[in-house]
Amino acid sequence: MLMFPYKSKKALKASIGKPLEFIETSIFGSEYRHNGVLTGANRPHYTGIGREFFANVKMVNGLIAEVK
Repeated sequence: MLMFPYKSKKALKASIGKPLEFIETSIFGSEYRHNGVLTGANRPHYTGIGREFFANVKMVNGLIAEVK
């Protein structure tokens, strides 16, 4: 699972059309993909930013297309 260092899910949604800011957490290799759906969360006790949330982010050509 990726970590999204955004203040809130609303702030992540406001970033549609921009590149995704993320922190890799997997020891088995990169989870980030330029195209497809990424699952992640903001965990404030690790990132020190905002509130906790979970999200699925649809990426198209390296840009955020949709956040659910």
